Amino acid sequence: MTALEDLGKTPDAHGQARLRQLMAMLIVVLKGGDAEARAQRMALSAFAIRVVSAAIAFVSQIILARLMGNFEYGLFTFVWVMTILLGNLSCLGFHTTIIRFLPEYREAGANSEILGLTSTARLFSMSVATAVGAAGLVALYFLGSHIESYYVMPLFLAIFALPMVALGDVQEGTGRANSWPIAALTPTYIIRPLLILVFMAGAVKLGHPPTAHTAMVAALAAVYLTSVSQFVFVITRIGRNYPAPKRTIDFGNWFRVAIPIFFIEGFLYLLTNSDVVIVGFYLNPSDVAIYFAAAKTMALVHFVFFSVKAAASARFSTLWAAGDKDGLAHFARQAARWSFWPSLAIGLLVLVAGKLLLSLFGQAFVVGYPLLAVLLVGILAKASIGPGEALLSMVGEQRRCVAIYATALAVNLGLNMTLIPIYGLYGVAIATSGAMVFEALALHITIRRRLGIALSAFAFNPAKPDIRGQS
Repeated sequence: MTALEDLGKTPDAHGQARLRQLMAMLIVVLKGGDAEARAQRMALSAFAIRVVSAAIAFVSQIILARLMGNFEYGLFTFVWVMTILLGNLSCLGFHTTIIRFLPEYREAGANSEILGLTSTARLFSMSVATAVGAAGLVALYFLGSHIESYYVMPLFLAIFALPMVALGDVQEGTGRANSWPIAALTPTYIIRPLLILVFMAGAVKLGHPPTAHTAMVAALAAVYLTSVSQFVFVITRIGRNYPAPKRTIDFGNWFRVAIPIFFIEGFLYLLTNSDVVIVGFYLNPSDVAIYFAAAKTMALVHFVFFSVKAAASARFSTLWAAGDKDGLAHFARQAARWSFWPSLAIGLLVLVAGKLLLSLFGQAFVVGYPLLAVLLVGILAKASIGPGEALLSMVGEQRRCVAIYATALAVNLGLNMTLIPIYGLYGVAIATSGAMVFEALALHITIRRRLGIALSAFAFNPAKPDIRGQS
């Protein structure tokens, strides 16, 4: 064989060796039993579920928009987003507190504490959601005459969905804490939107009008069916994996941790979801529909961040509990890279195809195309530091996160109040993106000062961290 022939075969040989190496790494991830392999497997599974979820959500929203029209679709999205928001907040942080404590209890073999934690989180969250719903009924009774008539019945139906939304969020947290991605994410992000679409299409087929009222009935049925089914599956698996003669309840300790997490998650959830609600307060349902279509299109990018966060939170807690400071810093930077680079690639693809994607909702939605570029700036800024808020929460720095998100929410609301009257929908997009940029900068600075970690997708070779905590 000549040197030239050998040279010609070298690239192919190199490629085969690289392929074998990648396959070996994939096998380790899929079959490995160590904590890092479980975290990678969780990330891979969560990513795959979110890809499918994003596709289902996108297609289902297109079908609903075309079926219902701008006004009714905007009305439904406004009420449904508010329902999801209030249901999540009703957990008061317990859905994430499970992720904070369960891995630690599992490592210590404290099965009775696991049973107590999971049952307490369910009952407490559903009780709070029920109380919030009761307050909503009272408000509708006394203030109904001051609300536009087309909002009243959808809001009334939404109240009865709140306990099941809270239950679903707690079950998701339980699944994430146990690295059960399918049990954690599939019911909420795949089954529920599919059921809403199927129930809505079935109702219209049976002769019911394609209105927000009908859509809320479909959503109510879907959330009850998915949450109850998920509850049966998760509670059975918990009982089988963590047998114990009794439940140990440490409510005071859990509550002290849950409340700061509630403010962190609450401010974060408001930052990522309140834009649709704010549009509904300032503008008409047709504008809500256009903005929601643009936001839902950009959600094709944002799901990458969610997938990484779903996998990373429990791993952060495990590394911190084990005292592995170097491992924590390494994994945090790795999570930032997992978050940013796929987000950048998908974001550019969405911009290229943006007008086509929006036209699928209807030709009237194409006017929202410039909003995509504005929203992408904020999403990439947030993705560049990965799940920074999860890192701070899992290492006991919840109060720092509270301060960051309280300020970011104030920035968001202030920008919205200032910019919406001037720029309309563009004002909402600028305010939302600006708040995300502020949030990313504040998290980066705080993590560097408190933990000594230069958390960034671009920090490939940072100095060895010192995460002893500083006052």
